[in-house]
Amino acid sequence: MAGGKETPRQRMIGMMYLVLTALLALQVSNQILQKFVLLNDGLERTSKNFISKNEFTVSSIANTVEQQGNNERDVPKVAAAQEVRKTTAEVFTYLESLKQELITASDAVNEQGQFRNSALKNVDIPGNIFNNNRKGFEMQDRLNEYPQQISAILKGVGIELSFQDIAKDAKDIEIFKNDPDVRNKSFVNLNFVKSPVGAVMALISQYQNEVLNIESEALSAITGSIGTFYFKSDVFKASIAANSNVVAAGTKFEANLFVASSSSSSAPKMTVDGREVPVVDGFGEISFTVPPAGQYDDRGLARRVLRGEIVVNIAGVDSTLAVDYEYFVAQPVIRVTSEVVNQLYADCANDLSIDVPALGNAYAPDFTISNGSLIKGQRAGQVTVIPGNAGKVTIGVSSGGNKIGDVTYDIRPVPDPTIRLFDGRGPIDLSQAYPSPGPSTFIVEAVPESNFGRTMARDANFEVTGGEVILLRNEVPRERVNITGKNVAIRNLLAAARPGDGIVVRVTEVTRTNFQQRRIRNTLSSPEIIRLQLR
Repeated sequence: MAGGKETPRQRMIGMMYLVLTALLALQVSNQILQKFVLLNDGLERTSKNFISKNEFTVSSIANTVEQQGNNERDVPKVAAAQEVRKTTAEVFTYLESLKQELITASDAVNEQGQFRNSALKNVDIPGNIFNNNRKGFEMQDRLNEYPQQISAILKGVGIELSFQDIAKDAKDIEIFKNDPDVRNKSFVNLNFVKSPVGAVMALISQYQNEVLNIESEALSAITGSIGTFYFKSDVFKASIAANSNVVAAGTKFEANLFVASSSSSSAPKMTVDGREVPVVDGFGEISFTVPPAGQYDDRGLARRVLRGEIVVNIAGVDSTLAVDYEYFVAQPVIRVTSEVVNQLYADCANDLSIDVPALGNAYAPDFTISNGSLIKGQRAGQVTVIPGNAGKVTIGVSSGGNKIGDVTYDIRPVPDPTIRLFDGRGPIDLSQAYPSPGPSTFIVEAVPESNFGRTMARDANFEVTGGEVILLRNEVPRERVNITGKNVAIRNLLAAARPGDGIVVRVTEVTRTNFQQRRIRNTLSSPEIIRLQLR
């Protein structure tokens, strides 16, 4: 078979051969062997059809070359087709002579032309002819030499096509190569030794079909190569070439509507800016990522020229057709939207949406960051930026591996929260004195700055974790209680309180829990002091 993809017919023939050789190797019953007479008859009818088809193809090749003016490139292909037919006929006749010798030596046909059952079961005569008399070894050489002869004929007219060996040893056959009982058998031993006459007849007919099949492939290759130097327009499609595919409302749309044609039989080489592009049905498919331009005009555009070349055989001569196509690269503008777009909060989850509208559906973003870290979101362009503690953070934006640009932001420190006091009823009004002996439930809370609390809710979780509550009488401290959380136990302190005393809350440390549940302690350089007067 040829090295390329096999046709369904080729696969069927190959499977018949494998089944045949497998049955021979397994030494099947005599009753099944009689069925090979029917198989042989079918194979011989197939051979006749093959020969008629291949002879017609040889004539068709000669007629086609003549109709196309006997071009000097194609005339040798007529002789090559005839040589393929001659070589095939010689091998086919040789195989037929071996089959007839087997039939004669075994006296397999009676006076009425019918096969003798007893003769078909004979397993000694095939071994004597093909093994003892060495004709099986000669047959293997002739069969495996044939594909090489055909390949050489084709190569002489510029066609590269190779074929596999026909007569294989067991180790080279897929179903036998891993079978320890069979894989060491030679071609002769596998096919002829201890094999009945009826089966060997069918096997030789199968080899004849193998030869004819290779001939058919070779002639098809010659047929397909005829007239390839003619550019025959047989593929057409309607096309529109617009002055621009971006049109503003109120302006004209201008374009050319035309018929583009190509040849399915030609194989032109196409390049764009020196790079080869794939060709499908004669049309080159151009696709590449446009890198950013070094300089743009005041409209944000940079002019580019695409230089294309098509090398195609026209009237027997390779011709180069050149085309220049002007296009413009639009400067990509990075658009960032966010609640905190002007500046980013330190060590917080700043949610950004980074888009490059000019890229449209081709936008495939990737990001880098300096002085911080980032987390990509589920949708393209969504990113959570966690800046460092101070300075600036720079986000690099790329798409499809191409750098688009950078965006840089100042890092804003997290605003300090406001300290508020609460009792069991709610916020304590510090503008009025509190009834003695003071609130039985005392809560000290750190409330986030309003804008920060709204935009950065995941990071606005504050808690007072350091400080003290002091009972003052005549501005002299009398009792103290440390603050370790928002609920402060001041019962003992209130037991000593009198009207006119003051309760002073002094906050020295606030802890913020960020979106990653990481606790960030902040020691206040200037303690927050709140005074509650008792009456």
